[in-house]
Amino acid sequence: MTQFPHVSPVACEVAKWAFTTRRVDRSDVHGLSTQLNTAKAGDLILCEIAEIGHHKKIQLAERRASVSYPGDYVVLALGDRYAPDQFLASAVIDDDLIDLVAGGGVAGRVDAAHVSMDEPTRLKPIGLLTDAKGHVINVADYALPSLPANDKVTVIGVFGASMNSGKTTAASSLGHGLMRSGVAVAGVKATGTGAFGDFNSFEDGGAPALDFTDVGMATTYRMPLAAIESGFDTLVATAASRGAEVVVVEIADGVFQQETRAILQSSRIRDRLDGILFAAPDALSALGGVTVLNKVGLSPFAVSGKVSCSPLAAAEAAEVTGRPILSREDLWSPAIIAQHVAPLMRREPEDVAA
Repeated sequence: MTQFPHVSPVACEVAKWAFTTRRVDRSDVHGLSTQLNTAKAGDLILCEIAEIGHHKKIQLAERRASVSYPGDYVVLALGDRYAPDQFLASAVIDDDLIDLVAGGGVAGRVDAAHVSMDEPTRLKPIGLLTDAKGHVINVADYALPSLPANDKVTVIGVFGASMNSGKTTAASSLGHGLMRSGVAVAGVKATGTGAFGDFNSFEDGGAPALDFTDVGMATTYRMPLAAIESGFDTLVATAASRGAEVVVVEIADGVFQQETRAILQSSRIRDRLDGILFAAPDALSALGGVTVLNKVGLSPFAVSGKVSCSPLAAAEAAEVTGRPILSREDLWSPAIIAQHVAPLMRREPEDVAA
């Protein structure tokens, strides 16, 4: 292993550290390894931006976006990505240049892309960050302490028909409505690709947030279901330990994505949910989603998402699904929370608005 023992000033003082690295103690960096072919998902990699492509900004650990320039040094996590509207990517370094596959700070190799995508931003990998013992640093090294499942807190799952169906708006709006109703609420993003958008959306709505990067995964694509379940247990239990009565859990992508499908078919996650809010872009997707959920023995208490933005589409969706269609403004309402969510709570708070 080739070591560069004086790299820490470059990595810690010059490089832009991405959101996926936000839990890492930068003082632990003591060197670089050039054995890039040994890298695995979650390993931290120092890169130089070679060419600006689709992602023109890096989401920083400080939760702001930084404009990228050729020659910038960035610290990212190696990872897989599943994004039907953007990139399919693998956590491998097999060339002199690799790709920025997600603006939240995931690097890898783009294997396929939506036709609308520009070429990915290209990165020159310099080395894997190592600690004082020469071990490659991985985001998993900084995960929250593992906790057993909590069976007292209420858990509401938010699923969607697809990427960009309105899940994040639905989840954060539900969190905001619960907060306005006097309920101690937390938001959790349990699967997906590391990025601050969902995290910030929960917190903007008044729900303290946690996500899978807090349990040591830069992305959850291609992670074993057991690891995702364990992460879910820890995230929910951590939120409960911090005072949450209700945890709103967003699950990424659509119901046919492989991890989401596995969660819905048979998992500790599906068995733990006290209710499901489904997000859909249109009436047909709403019907399809409700049908898919029904086939695995689940039934959403309501439909939200982009379909709720159109009165005509919402009316169609309500007719074909038999479910209430709730807009983000509906979800903000304590009266709606009292009607649709309070009955699902394991321990109904006394001050939920009637």
